[in-house]
Amino acid sequence: MTLLEIENEILKLVKKYYFLKNANDKIEPGKDVIPVSGKSYNEKEVINLTQSALDFWLTSGRFNKEFEGKLSKFLGIKYVLTTNSGSSSNLLAVSALTSPKLGEKRLLPGDEVITVAAGFPTTINPIIQNNLKPVFIDVDVGTYNINIDNLKSAINNKTKAIVLAHTLGNPYDLEEISKICKENDLYLIEDCADALGAKFNNKIVGSFGNIATISFYPAHHITTGEGGCVYTKNSLFKVILESFRDWGRDCYCEPGEENTCKKRYDWLLGELPHGYDHKYIYAHAGYNLKITDMQAAIGCAQIEKIDSFIKKRKKNFKKMYDLFKNLEDYIYLPEWHSLAEPSWFGFPLTLRNDNPEERTKLLKYYEEKKIGNRLLFGGNIIKQPYMKNVEYRSHGSLKNTNKIMNSTYWLGIHPRIEDDHINYMFENTKFFFNR
Repeated sequence: MTLLEIENEILKLVKKYYFLKNANDKIEPGKDVIPVSGKSYNEKEVINLTQSALDFWLTSGRFNKEFEGKLSKFLGIKYVLTTNSGSSSNLLAVSALTSPKLGEKRLLPGDEVITVAAGFPTTINPIIQNNLKPVFIDVDVGTYNINIDNLKSAINNKTKAIVLAHTLGNPYDLEEISKICKENDLYLIEDCADALGAKFNNKIVGSFGNIATISFYPAHHITTGEGGCVYTKNSLFKVILESFRDWGRDCYCEPGEENTCKKRYDWLLGELPHGYDHKYIYAHAGYNLKITDMQAAIGCAQIEKIDSFIKKRKKNFKKMYDLFKNLEDYIYLPEWHSLAEPSWFGFPLTLRNDNPEERTKLLKYYEEKKIGNRLLFGGNIIKQPYMKNVEYRSHGSLKNTNKIMNSTYWLGIHPRIEDDHINYMFENTKFFFNR
């Protein structure tokens, strides 16, 4: 047999294995845990992963080029760089703002960056890790996004950037925030980890700011296992991001390639001797945050399903909303801007009773009934243990953030959630409140 014949035989067996293994893969309400999030895949991801394993190309390769190309086409953004996680993407995005290549526009230690306290830690941590000063603003209950009035009043001559996530796939007011950034000469980083495919005024999120990021962790819209990407329309930012991602090097050759610039031994940079090998010249204090080709192989199959995944999430959200509307005496329903088209990550709910003990009782009840649930990430991040010795500024009241810390949670609406799961979650929630 030829190698190609052997490979085809292997892939046929892989496909057969997938269907045998997953023949009874059904979630039964009450018997099985209804997961709050999770991967959705079929034999195509497993076949791609097997092909990548047979290639045995252990870093970024042909699948990664394909995946970046498909992402670029879907997002309508020219420069897309895959990374080993969404958190790494955020680190790269904020680090890029400190690059000497930006000249007088670079961020320096002590510069202030506006964000929200009701966020995920690794949206906020890169600000701290780059010796910048986070400024925490309150959010609005319902949208769980930044309060625009508080944002405006927080800006001073030390403010240099805004770093915000679209909470649970719900876009914030991108037109107003873009206007604020333009008027005050601020950078905008959009964390789209939860919001792949969401739009604002018919324009995809991530296309408004200077840099945007996505996570491909199994909980998210599509997955590569661990993984993420960072993207931009700006060619200078692309060069900077790529450098920080790839050890900080000045060279931009793909893995396994050499002398792309045709000047490998002709550069004179820093205080190095003329002709020092460009592959070993470093422009930034960078990292190695590349994705592997095996992860990208999964992503190539996942991105083909993104439209159906988003459609199912929207369908599930609508059914949840229509049912839980009957419980408004007890809970605040999610809200969204009139120009926003969310790509929902989860279904957020806030108890009207601002009592963390009541929420704990409900979450324990969900656990008994095998209903997966999550809090809204770190609650009020400044209350977290690791923030004790961090220098930050809190602007205005964080009243709503504290309410979220005490009273908010969310339920799953991912593509594996069906109508019987939604009915089960609603009926048990209704029973809890009625009793």
